[in-house]
Amino acid sequence: MKGGILEVFLESARGIRHTNLIGKPKYYVIIECGIQQNKSKSSKGDHHKVSWNEKFNFELSMSEYQKLTHLRLRIMDKELFANDTGFVGEAKIYLEEILVEGNEKGLIEVAPKPYNVVLDDETYKGEIKIGLKFIPNAVIKEVGRGINTIERDTDDTIWNKLVEMCKISWCRLSIYGRKLKPSEYKRI
Repeated sequence: MKGGILEVFLESARGIRHTNLIGKPKYYVIIECGIQQNKSKSSKGDHHKVSWNEKFNFELSMSEYQKLTHLRLRIMDKELFANDTGFVGEAKIYLEEILVEGNEKGLIEVAPKPYNVVLDDETYKGEIKIGLKFIPNAVIKEVGRGINTIERDTDDTIWNKLVEMCKISWCRLSIYGRKLKPSEYKRI
């Protein structure tokens, strides 16, 4: 295992706390994955239904992969008359099972589902909808003009090539190397 890529799909939130006294809220999300951090675009909307529909990729090294326990999503609100922002709530998604299963299967994708939003006072208010995808042994390659692609690392060691060759040889032997019954002979 050489690490991998965790893809986070930030879909929407609903029923979250309204922090503005005046004006419409402009919500955004700060996504923390280990030591990496990404910020979503601001989304206009009311606190009943907010949508972002954004995708974020986090490239994980082997050491980050082993230490990573959760994904933290902090929902923030841009204040109208202040430079600072207002904390709305946060959600934590524990990743251990997703990372282990993705590593075993070679890929795992979890459809967007709601997670509770926790407030400052440890109560729940609203939910945020997140989808996840983990691709082990992959890296992000920059193609150009800000376009990135995901490329999987294949383990092309001599040992793996030898094992694959043996599988093919055994398969051929099992098909072509068997004795024919007299009824299977073709008569010319």
